[in-house]
Amino acid sequence: MTKTLEKILVLPGGLEISYTEQGDRTGPALIILHGYTDSFRGSSRLMAHLPDWLRTIAITLRGHGDSTKTISTYRTDEHARDVAAVMDALALNRAVIAGHSMGSMIAQRFAADFKERTAGLVLLGAFRTLRGHPVGEALWHETISQLVDPVAPEMVRAFQTSTIEKPVPAAFLEMVIEESLKVPAFVWRAAARSWLEEDLAGVTENIAAPTLVLWGDRDGVASHEEQIALASTLRAELHVLRGIGHALHWEDPETVASLITRFAQSAQRVAA
Repeated sequence: MTKTLEKILVLPGGLEISYTEQGDRTGPALIILHGYTDSFRGSSRLMAHLPDWLRTIAITLRGHGDSTKTISTYRTDEHARDVAAVMDALALNRAVIAGHSMGSMIAQRFAADFKERTAGLVLLGAFRTLRGHPVGEALWHETISQLVDPVAPEMVRAFQTSTIEKPVPAAFLEMVIEESLKVPAFVWRAAARSWLEEDLAGVTENIAAPTLVLWGDRDGVASHEEQIALASTLRAELHVLRGIGHALHWEDPETVASLITRFAQSAQRVAA
């Protein structure tokens, strides 16, 4: 496997975006967008199983990990523009965009707003929208709305472990928790508010890219009904992983990598 490099990009306006990259720099590009309070490091298990011919780039979104903690709305369109700016900085015209959980909504927004730059779309543990979503509403009212700095490690541990059905390596879980603890309380609140206020249900209707939807059948956050609706609207391929929870790329990275690789090969043939 090609060596994975960790870097910082300074975008126009001074925003610093932390990212990691591996694979053939002349190959087709895959950009990975993480979930709520995660970072590019949460993609490490998945990236270990991706092929060298893919140029794989995992981005840490603004407010998360080692990227700039901006005072902003944290809306999906804002994040999508950041992704486009990253692609500009890396001289990438098009890429397959893969997003997990919160990242799935940003990926959908990017595919709708930047159609010509989206070679394909991969949605993992995805949502059409979180506006009015019972799990999101409960998390906001019971936990996130009350957060203050420093964010309590025990809360972060409970939050992250609640997304996992199949055990992951202890060292990996500790790393994920450490990354979430880098996120200040105001970003936890601002990002969650954007979920609850944005109505993204119509975004999928503006997506033209070929799409792969991946979901674990023990996911207690994103429902099966949501995946069926996404797959139907996007005319997407839906794969259900058995015995896997919301964090499917953590729990079964080899299977997820295999499915993404096959999809990326197909998207490359279509582009050619």
